[in-house]
Amino acid sequence: MSHEDFPTDDPAVVTCGLPYANGDLHVGHLRTYVGGDVYARALERLGQQTAFVSGSDMHGTPVAVNAEQEGVSPENFALEWHERYAETFPKFNVDFDNYGHTHDETNTELTRDLVRDLDERGHVYEKEIMVAYDPVDDQYLPDRYVEGTCPYCGAHARGDECDEGCQRHLEPGEIEDPVSTITGNPAEYRERTHKFFAVSEFADYLSDFLDRLEGTSNARNQPREWIEQGLQDWCITRDMDWGIDYPDADGEETDLVLYVWVDAPIEYVSSTKQYADRAGADVFDWEAAWRDDADHDGGQIVHVIGRDIIQHHTIFWPAMLHATDHVEPRAVMASGFVTLGGKGFSTSRDRAVWADEYLEEGFHPDLLRYYLATNGGFQQDVDFSWERFRERVNTELVGTIGNFLYRSLLFAHRNYDGTPEGVETASEEVTAAIDEAVADVTDAVNDYSVRDLGDAVTDLAGFGNEYIQRNEPWALVDDDPDAAAQVIYDCVQIAKAIAVLFEPIAPDTCERLWNQLGEDGSVHDVTVDAATEPPAGAFEEPGELFEKIPEERVEELNEKLEERVAEASDADTADAVEDADTTDAEDDGTADKSGESAASDLEPLAEERIGFEEFEDLDLRVGRIVSAEGIEGADKLARLEVDLGVETRQIVAGIKQLHDLESLPETRVIVLANLERAELFGVESNGMVLAAGEEADLLTTHGDAEPGTQVK
Repeated sequence: MSHEDFPTDDPAVVTCGLPYANGDLHVGHLRTYVGGDVYARALERLGQQTAFVSGSDMHGTPVAVNAEQEGVSPENFALEWHERYAETFPKFNVDFDNYGHTHDETNTELTRDLVRDLDERGHVYEKEIMVAYDPVDDQYLPDRYVEGTCPYCGAHARGDECDEGCQRHLEPGEIEDPVSTITGNPAEYRERTHKFFAVSEFADYLSDFLDRLEGTSNARNQPREWIEQGLQDWCITRDMDWGIDYPDADGEETDLVLYVWVDAPIEYVSSTKQYADRAGADVFDWEAAWRDDADHDGGQIVHVIGRDIIQHHTIFWPAMLHATDHVEPRAVMASGFVTLGGKGFSTSRDRAVWADEYLEEGFHPDLLRYYLATNGGFQQDVDFSWERFRERVNTELVGTIGNFLYRSLLFAHRNYDGTPEGVETASEEVTAAIDEAVADVTDAVNDYSVRDLGDAVTDLAGFGNEYIQRNEPWALVDDDPDAAAQVIYDCVQIAKAIAVLFEPIAPDTCERLWNQLGEDGSVHDVTVDAATEPPAGAFEEPGELFEKIPEERVEELNEKLEERVAEASDADTADAVEDADTTDAEDDGTADKSGESAASDLEPLAEERIGFEEFEDLDLRVGRIVSAEGIEGADKLARLEVDLGVETRQIVAGIKQLHDLESLPETRVIVLANLERAELFGVESNGMVLAAGEEADLLTTHGDAEPGTQVK
């Protein structure tokens, strides 16, 4: 694997985290899948050989629990959801080259081969551990069959992770005060023999790997803390019937199944192999992409996930790959979460915009793709609201991109029957603008920014609107027909460039635009070089590619949502559904491999009021972060030096895992300056930096208020 800029001569594989085959998809889940599809398409536009793969995660306790409650086999239960996902993704133009699942023959075989390889190389050992056991129901309780208290932070924890607190991976036997999620009985710990992968042996390698890793900064920064604290070896077997049986050294099966996070990422390799087997090695060589040995140099692996599964993709998975002569990931793009109208998605209360519901409302999938791809940086949390959705569609897609395309192409058709004849090439100004857009797209790919991909196109369309308005071809047609023809030729060239460069985000719309321009073939098959190639000749009268969303439509959608939430609350279904669905921070059951966790509900407003005099006692100041570093031994705490104008304060803030500390210097924040001093982990804190929500969204200023300015 190289780290030269894309495009490279090596094959690339873009993967999306596997959704648990366990529940419906909503627009929050679609963020990583749309992001992965946009990125894979953008790589192909650059001329990079790319395979885009994923699959459904069929195994694990959430699937087994829900299947048992529905009275069906886990395999039938999971297959039904897998088939629904396979039907849903194409409806949003998420075009996987292969979408498999972890229970198929390919993944089962590759998983057993890789685990045997780990074992034979001495990276797997047996160990007696304490496993939760329900003495009343007489059964062991793996993973999500048990819940209790996190031993590290004291938060509520389920199965193999502290999903409501520090988000650490938890090994069997670590949860305190265990309780069976099946029966509600208090559990006890009993000794069992299990298999362990010696991850701790790879601490130095993983530290160097993180130095090389590209993608979003949160994917590099979060795992460093776990390495610094000392890696714990990883229990890779479970006491349950549903999963891939653990193969011993001579190939025989045991009474244990592999932990779901062993076979799930191997599906990335399996899905790539299935694509190559179907398409042919001349189209894509899966071993050239994944193997790193004497015969192969390895390809470019990019994982697109949610941030709650960073640890698995930057610690466990690369260690497994490295130990078995597979190529390490080049990049991990970890997305933030999605809220709905400022509140967390709650599937139990039906407060969600479901994937199928979005389509049933008659909205084009490209509108949602644009919104999810460009509404904030990929690692930031973003909010979906129908109001904001309407604003982005009407202002940017209709008002900027759509307006330029329709007005310029309609003028071209009515006055020249298409591209004006007699003009040999686009003007230098327009060629330079298109070249700049192509460069911006290339930079966006290498910066792993799907938002910048969209911005490059909206900026080009904005230039087109300004260009046609400034040159007024309608006024030149009679007075200077040659100048008018050049302007319109330039506009058609810009339109063609938009079709090429916007295809990763709006593939269906750009194919329609490509056809409107009378171009041959499909826009999906061209590279960025086509953006500056001469446009085709005659074309028919164009249609408008985007339509405005009326304000009353948003009111209607909000009313429907509120009615559903009220009905769900009145029916008192929340507790029942939350007990049944056990795989993410809320309950929707598809999050563990895609990484899309629902945010918790907002707290109600406080009933008690304070007087203005009490508010005046708070000394709130604008501060400028000078430096930021993690506090050794603390999971969440960071030490900040904050310039308050009259002095610089040392402040301890619980943002270590939630922010890229290296990017914080020069950030303006709001500080409670007259808070009593405190000592945290032996470090004095002299003030408080204000932030919103569980994700510590730092409060800052809209303008450039000077440090020390008082907040009133």
